[in-house]
Amino acid sequence: MTVTRFAPSPTGFLHLGHAFAALMAQRSGTRFLLRIEDLDAARSRPEFTSAIFEDLSWLGLSWETPLLFQSARGAAYGAALEILGARGLTYPCFCTRAEIAAEISRAGDAPPYVAVGGPDGHLYPGTCRHLSEDERAARKDQSFALRLDAARAAELVGPLSFLEHDAEIAVDPLLFGDIVLARKGLPAAYHLAVVVDDAFQGVDLVTRGEDLLPATHVQRLLQALLDLPEPAYAHHRLILDSSGRKFSKRDNAATLAAMRRAGVTPAEVKSLLEL
Repeated sequence: MTVTRFAPSPTGFLHLGHAFAALMAQRSGTRFLLRIEDLDAARSRPEFTSAIFEDLSWLGLSWETPLLFQSARGAAYGAALEILGARGLTYPCFCTRAEIAAEISRAGDAPPYVAVGGPDGHLYPGTCRHLSEDERAARKDQSFALRLDAARAAELVGPLSFLEHDAEIAVDPLLFGDIVLARKGLPAAYHLAVVVDDAFQGVDLVTRGEDLLPATHVQRLLQALLDLPEPAYAHHRLILDSSGRKFSKRDNAATLAAMRRAGVTPAEVKSLLEL
């Protein structure tokens, strides 16, 4: 039995890219789950959650209940953070985005990325990693993010790999550097929340867009650190617009709701997606 999931964020209406991802997940598993990734309280809206249910039902999809809402999972994420902290693998980072960018600029030899964040941006330079306990204590009232000490984590777990379409891929544990695990107002960042929730839901095949393939490296590292089950992965092609760009929630013309209002049928959507 294969368990798959579709995990949209209720921060906008679903588009053709979401439809393809949901249909691919449903077709790849014998059990299909739906997870609402609503940790971004500032942008998540109940009307978008309702629209997700309506759009998926219109496509002919059904899912198991009860649903999982990430906004109700704070205790589980907190427990994971405690495990990582007890192993000496986390540290508070007091840097602002502007300060990080300035530090990268001063370094002069940063990797050839264009923004902070990993494969799509500069790696965090580790500014706060070396703060003393006294320095951290002196700044305890400041806002901070909790980061993973990736180098220490990599040394602890040793070589790792993951299965991608049945091919074994070696993990680069430093690909994203010292990722943010949580910050004020956000009980868990994406990478931590997704591995905790996939394990909790028993997901054993993760299907998602190929743009998220690099994220698998850091997520596999977190799975090993937290002693969580290792799912297999099947990253699929992206659905692009007429100009060759990935669909965005800001592109209202491509939303499923707009297509439905225009009289497009689910069969026509599937044909357009070549499914």
